[in-house]
Amino acid sequence: MRYVSTRGQAPVLNFQEAMLSGLARDGGLYLPETVPALDGIESLDGLSYEEVAFRVIRPFTGDSFTDEELRGAIDRAYARISHAARAPLVQLAPGHHLLELFHGPTLAFKDFAMQLIAQLFQIALRRSGERITIVGATSGDTGSAAIEAFRGIDNVDVFIMYPHGRVSEVQRRQMTTPAAENVHALAVTGHFDDCQARLKDLFNDHVFRDEVGLAGVNSINWARVVAQIVYYVTACASLGMRQTDFCVPTGNFGDIFAGSVARRMGLPVRRLIVATNQNDILHRALTTGDYRVGEVVPSISPSMDIQVSSNFERALYLAYGQDAGAIRQLMEELKAGGFSISQGALETLREEFRSGRVCEDETLATIARIRNTTGEVLCPHSAIGVAVAERHLEPGVPMVTLATAHPAKFPDAVARATGLRPPLPPHMEGLFDLPERVTRVENDVDALKSLIRERRTR
Repeated sequence: MRYVSTRGQAPVLNFQEAMLSGLARDGGLYLPETVPALDGIESLDGLSYEEVAFRVIRPFTGDSFTDEELRGAIDRAYARISHAARAPLVQLAPGHHLLELFHGPTLAFKDFAMQLIAQLFQIALRRSGERITIVGATSGDTGSAAIEAFRGIDNVDVFIMYPHGRVSEVQRRQMTTPAAENVHALAVTGHFDDCQARLKDLFNDHVFRDEVGLAGVNSINWARVVAQIVYYVTACASLGMRQTDFCVPTGNFGDIFAGSVARRMGLPVRRLIVATNQNDILHRALTTGDYRVGEVVPSISPSMDIQVSSNFERALYLAYGQDAGAIRQLMEELKAGGFSISQGALETLREEFRSGRVCEDETLATIARIRNTTGEVLCPHSAIGVAVAERHLEPGVPMVTLATAHPAKFPDAVARATGLRPPLPPHMEGLFDLPERVTRVENDVDALKSLIRERRTR
């Protein structure tokens, strides 16, 4: 299995190399040259989540990992997901199902990918004896999932940048309270797009990248996308492999792009529906064809407070017929503020994707209404997904909305909507009693380089 960059000017890599690299050296994102078909698609219902994961992921890994190594990594990763089904489906209404992806150790869908990546990284690094420096940018959930997955692991230093004052208190404490010496939470002045831009600056400085052994685990990492394909498959299997619509609350487009790959593997995914908050660049792009960066507006759904949606580059690459030159041109235009999607590419995107935008009041109203009618308590991101999904329901077509985080990660928003503060699960009950360890950093790439050089283990 060979992986190529969306911008066409980086070395072709195998799965392990693409996983450890994260961002391609030309600034692009890695994709497989061809997407493998999912064999035995009609016989997956009733299998364990781990067995489905092995069957889905194995074709993408090529000869990077043996069957035994991959099965072991999967088993260890998903042993930390507390629900027996790992990603259970809950019926909200006739034809509308909620896919609960918040039963992992940090209560967010990111655990499904991050726990597995950590296991695969360990296998690869034990073979090579190398030490790497993971640097990530987060709007809240990726950072806590990465710190939880990699804390205490040999041969890895982890630096996570998050926008100071723009994540929930639970999200912040999940990043700042772990005591392991190899993890570092960095509160950056600015918003998530600033953190993401500085991350790309670090990767694009090839001298620094090689000096510290830089690796990335953001949603741009192809291994993250691969791991997220699995729960689309288990959801479709539970629904009898019927044509199914999926609605995904998303900011950086990684989670919904996993559904697009599942569709290309042969899964009966009919439509993928992008759900956004007021930071709605994806909705605007799919509606108007204009991908134009605006101001990031803080919201009660902070994990979606994003205006530069990195994984959308992968969808554009496919919509433009894998024309890397066209993608390079679009990304150059993005530096000046945005670009227009060609009519042909826009029509291709619209064949697969729909979208919707939800304001703050509707988000709160949805949390309250769903609790009153079903007893299900939604986090604000999941509520955005439910609200958009309800606009796209069609008789006879199952709709699955991805519930991306536990409501206890956003207790203030849930309390505003319902009057009740959802409690943290037992394994996190002492979170507010732990001391925090965090470093304030300016939005400056040189300051970040100095800090990483100083703190990393040599």
